[in-house]
Amino acid sequence: MTRLYVIRHAEAEGNLYRRVHGWYDSLITERGYRQIAALAGRFEGEHIDAVYSSDLFRTRTTAGAIYRTHGLELTVRRSLREISFGAWEDRPWGELGHDHADALKLFDTGSSAFRAPGGETFPEAGARVTAAVRQIAKNHPGQTVAVFSHGTVIRQLQGAVQGLAQEELHVLGHADNTAVTCIEAGGDTLRMIFHNDNSHLPEEISTLAHQTWWKAQNGAVKDPSLRFRPLDMEREARIYHDARREAWINIHGTLEQFDGEGFVRDALAQWRYDRRAVTAAFLGEELAGLIQMDLRRDAEKGVGYIPFFYMMPGRRKQGLGVQLLGEAVSVYRPLGRKYLRLRCAPDNYVAQRFYRRYGFCKAAEAEGTRVPLDIMEKYIGYD
Repeated sequence: MTRLYVIRHAEAEGNLYRRVHGWYDSLITERGYRQIAALAGRFEGEHIDAVYSSDLFRTRTTAGAIYRTHGLELTVRRSLREISFGAWEDRPWGELGHDHADALKLFDTGSSAFRAPGGETFPEAGARVTAAVRQIAKNHPGQTVAVFSHGTVIRQLQGAVQGLAQEELHVLGHADNTAVTCIEAGGDTLRMIFHNDNSHLPEEISTLAHQTWWKAQNGAVKDPSLRFRPLDMEREARIYHDARREAWINIHGTLEQFDGEGFVRDALAQWRYDRRAVTAAFLGEELAGLIQMDLRRDAEKGVGYIPFFYMMPGRRKQGLGVQLLGEAVSVYRPLGRKYLRLRCAPDNYVAQRFYRRYGFCKAAEAEGTRVPLDIMEKYIGYD
């Protein structure tokens, strides 16, 4: 008998930013790297003969928990990828819920009829991964193999092994990041020993422990997800101005040295260069925040510069701000930018704590500014 440990990748940007990442090549989060360390500890004394992974960064990186620690080579298989979402790739779940509610409901309920434009159906993706796992088992008779793949297709594989119809897969539950499924293979027979085991994860580093969508009935997504659209700086500049004003007072306690017209003038120039430069975030129809991006500043240094990052007062401390960072990554990474950079007052302890939580570090101190500011930087390239 061949023993297969089928393992979901560690927490990645799509899990954190609430964006659709199937074939999109996202990075591992800070929590995800802690999950990888825990997974390595789980398998430290386990004999493994071979390690396979999909070709995406998040699975290849997670696979290091076993192949690096066991002195093995990593074999990459494109066939182990997540379901393809086609035109939906890297779009916010909040946007799809707003603009494509009926199609998203098909996805949430695991319907065989679901297919994103240009993407795969559940049965197509499941057949692809199940065939890949069967071939891996045949390649390693009597051995123990670790296979790193993705949540949706692992669930399809589990259903195939159990002989479940598509409409019955909800009984399998959802896999946490780095959760382990164990399958035994003999001849053409696959048998599931256990599935979705995350016992190596303390609650503080479990992804599912920090989310609620998976608890919802019929797959309905309950975690708040934002959608984004460019702010029209010729018609909606007052929204931007008032946000700048409120942020200044909140940070400095006074309007002294506040140059509202100057801020609007700079933002308008950036917006005229690229409409995404001032982007509004919405929770349903409610304005939840703004993010400003200067797409020309420090471009030659591989930097994606963020002049202004803002959450509406009623939406602060609700875990939504990280989705604005996800929007910045979505804009800047395709342009070849390796870093996000912004400025933050050293005495703005709430903002400092937020940025550091999501991977920003102090790179320098700004010069020639009205008030003291730290230059904060986050790497968004691939290692």
